[in-house]
Amino acid sequence: MKIITVVGARPQFVKAAVVSRKLLEIDSVNEIILHTGQHYDSNMSDIFFSELDIPKPAYNLGVGGGTHGQNTGRMLEAIESVLITEKPDKVLVYGDTDSTLAGALAAAKLHVPVAHVEAGLRSFNRQMPEELNRILTDHSSSLLFTPTHIATNNLAQEGISGEIVHQVGDVMYDAALYYQNKARQPLGIESNNFILSTIHRAENTDSPERLTNIIEALRNIAEDIPVVLPIHPRTKKILLNGNYNIGKIKLLDPVGYLEMIWLLNHCKLVVTDSGGLQKEAYFFGKPCITTRNETEWVELTECGANVLVGADKELIYLAVTKMQSSIISTKSLYGNADAGALISASLTK
Repeated sequence: MKIITVVGARPQFVKAAVVSRKLLEIDSVNEIILHTGQHYDSNMSDIFFSELDIPKPAYNLGVGGGTHGQNTGRMLEAIESVLITEKPDKVLVYGDTDSTLAGALAAAKLHVPVAHVEAGLRSFNRQMPEELNRILTDHSSSLLFTPTHIATNNLAQEGISGEIVHQVGDVMYDAALYYQNKARQPLGIESNNFILSTIHRAENTDSPERLTNIIEALRNIAEDIPVVLPIHPRTKKILLNGNYNIGKIKLLDPVGYLEMIWLLNHCKLVVTDSGGLQKEAYFFGKPCITTRNETEWVELTECGANVLVGADKELIYLAVTKMQSSIISTKSLYGNADAGALISASLTK
């Protein structure tokens, strides 16, 4: 069986590592990794393949840096060409990026079965490009792997159910447990007494008002406790060009997954607009404050592990004060860390 795995963004590399490791154990499977190039910065892409022991991609399309329409269109054309050449039995996609949608559409139009890992997530905010990518990918897929019962129910509400839906848990939980003993301390970070933050979503970085509020909140917090901010190149450019006052916030260049695992394991809490980091904070028992108005991971807000504060600087500051003393639920929300095995077994039936 030949499977083409389409990846393009850092979280997808981590997710793919979990499943690829299991597929390598099956002699009858030939997995070909196709990297769209969506994350084209070497610090944000190349290091992930080496440190996670993922085979280097057989294809790197080099598509990135454009608008959503430009990226998706260019990827769609290039992926289609690869699929016509390789003639895979299935195409495997992850998450909710432009790469995800392009891979799914290219395969579906060629009548190649699409398998979607992390299916069924919904923020119910169609202003987010990720939400449109999720919905269109799910409705183009022949196999849907959901991480939670909420995701499974979301699909059922849209008329997708039955044998094509498999609730397997979250592959990121597999990854967190597998790689935590290989975590690597980033240079320049010595204290365990810090807050970890990330900001990258367009709804925050493209809005001067929202970004100003978030940065001001983090700057005020950093007066009392160090704030460590690994920064996306795009966000860094916006901060520098906009002359934002970051105060004592410690900016880091993009870190690899093993360094991020260390930061998660040693921080006091997390302030983020990342979907993946909301879950990873939970995996490591850390409270999370999300600078968005909604989340796909509603089970985290329901159990009190995560709080939504939007871009309100007062709410961010108050949440940090409150959440430092909160207790994180030990309930298992994301399966039994065997999602990779369950997915590989279903793919090869």
